[in-house]
Amino acid sequence: MPRRCGFRYEKKLRALGIVRIAGIDEAGRGALAGPVVAAAVILPEKFRHRKLKDSKQLLPELREKIYGELVAREDTEWSIGVVDSVEIDAINILRATHKAMHLALGALSTQPDHVLIDGLPVSPFPLPQTAIVEGDCISLSIAAASVIAKVTRDRLMREFCAHFPEYCFSQHKGYGTELHLTRLHQHGPCPIHRRSFEPVAQPLLALEGLMPACQAEDAPLKDRTLDAGITVEVL
Repeated sequence: MPRRCGFRYEKKLRALGIVRIAGIDEAGRGALAGPVVAAAVILPEKFRHRKLKDSKQLLPELREKIYGELVAREDTEWSIGVVDSVEIDAINILRATHKAMHLALGALSTQPDHVLIDGLPVSPFPLPQTAIVEGDCISLSIAAASVIAKVTRDRLMREFCAHFPEYCFSQHKGYGTELHLTRLHQHGPCPIHRRSFEPVAQPLLALEGLMPACQAEDAPLKDRTLDAGITVEVL
């Protein structure tokens, strides 16, 4: 039975007298192009939402709707941090992701007392933290951050699509789909591609590696997962 997204971790912290709790999550870590975006969110103690959960489990229309509801609430604090592809290449994606989280945290109007982070611990980190594997499926605070980060990044990628229409960024958001790899092979990388990622440096090899796996399963290419740990995400 799937775990329900709730306030289990938040309640434990509040029982210890820790009131201001932020959830942090990122979007775009596995993409081949565009920025990595992190969001920090502080929800009110009595927050309730029946449909909020990990952004990857939400249809785009519902994700946009929940995003609008979250950012419109006067009792919810949120902020984002963005690190572009140039800096990702310069410092690597892990450091860039951590920097985006630091930027998001620093942009909050008031700093929280404790932070819930999706995934593994971030070090160094300026505040007490609890890292939760698959936290966006467990903690409402992290799930809210995942929605805000994902919607923000998707909107940025749609803007980039207007500047670089040949890559169809609005469709795949920079992830390694067959369409993206084909266009990358045809046109080469554009200014927002992450050149430190091997599929960008060697687009033909990445495309050849993707197609046999897809053909073997007789399934649409856009729904498959690439080698090298890059997950196709088209929602």
